[in-house]
Amino acid sequence: MRIGFIVNPWSGIGGSVALKGSDGKDVREESLKRGAEQKAMSKAQTMLTTFLQDQPTNAHEWFSAEGDLGASLLHQCGIQPLHIYPEPLPTQTESIDTQNIVSWFIQNQVDLVVFAGGDGTARDVCSVVGASVPVLGIPTGVKIHSGVFAVTPHAAGEVLSNLLNGQLTDLRMEEVRDIDEEAFRQNRVASKYFGEMKVPISAEFMQHVKVGGIEQEDLVLNDIAEWLDETHQSDCVYFMGSGKTIDFFMERSKLSNTLLGVDAVLNGKVIKADCTEQDILHLAQKFKSQAIISIIGGQGHIFGRGNHQFSPQVLATLTKSAFTIIGTKAKLKTLEGRPLLIDSGDRNTDLKWAGLITLLTGYNDEVLYPLVAL
Repeated sequence: MRIGFIVNPWSGIGGSVALKGSDGKDVREESLKRGAEQKAMSKAQTMLTTFLQDQPTNAHEWFSAEGDLGASLLHQCGIQPLHIYPEPLPTQTESIDTQNIVSWFIQNQVDLVVFAGGDGTARDVCSVVGASVPVLGIPTGVKIHSGVFAVTPHAAGEVLSNLLNGQLTDLRMEEVRDIDEEAFRQNRVASKYFGEMKVPISAEFMQHVKVGGIEQEDLVLNDIAEWLDETHQSDCVYFMGSGKTIDFFMERSKLSNTLLGVDAVLNGKVIKADCTEQDILHLAQKFKSQAIISIIGGQGHIFGRGNHQFSPQVLATLTKSAFTIIGTKAKLKTLEGRPLLIDSGDRNTDLKWAGLITLLTGYNDEVLYPLVAL
């Protein structure tokens, strides 16, 4: 996995000395005059220590910035490989530096951004990330009104460990909120909404459950189909294939389907049945394109088993963001914690896809799950 890790070392500096926050150079300087200590790094270290209890230090690629912004902690923990933000940074970093570092994370296609800070740091991260990649907040600030944080630094380490161990982890859109610190110092709480980010949440199997805790597959697939209908884009070609899950969606839409092939659907009509690799490439040049596929239960392959039409060339043309990957929680449980697999036929393509991927598991219900290239 590729993990972006950043710490706001000044986060929470004003809390213990009654300054109600840490935003701004003047507040930080006054906090130090009053004897405040920086505690953000120790809290971030708690997260890393918890995480590394169940993870080898060299199992993932980490991206961070020098010194207290994250790299010093990662070095102390012996984490490798470690990629460092290449641009020079001022001695005292500000919001724009956080935003630039997180932008670099995104450019390097990280699977997850982990940040330590408070609501102000969450705002900075949100301004860059939006809903593009999942985030996990380590709470170290005075103000924690946003829903993107774990309840404690230790809990953040547990969530990250569970996620990378293949345990089902829901993805939810959570709010980023911040308050006016000046108003807060005058005992007025003025909270403002700034956006939303995708956050990994420990999964609970609550929907469509019979006695014994087994999902009713048809009900779940109906929910997924309704969500696909709601998010359907007009004048967009959908490449549907292959297998019984996709067959369910096609039958529900009263469309003919190639069970063991890929069909191209445009505005509710099949425009090309049983597509070849070249058919997909040709149509992708003419139309805005999306693809809907499902995982293979028990095995966990997403590419390379029964859908070779999605060749390395097709995967490079459509890119990861064009794929909706269906995997019910019942089907994921059959993997017993094993990761999903990709075997496209091209090692470089497989490595580019490897990491954390988003699976659609229900109506507006997503989980994060690891994908590996063996």
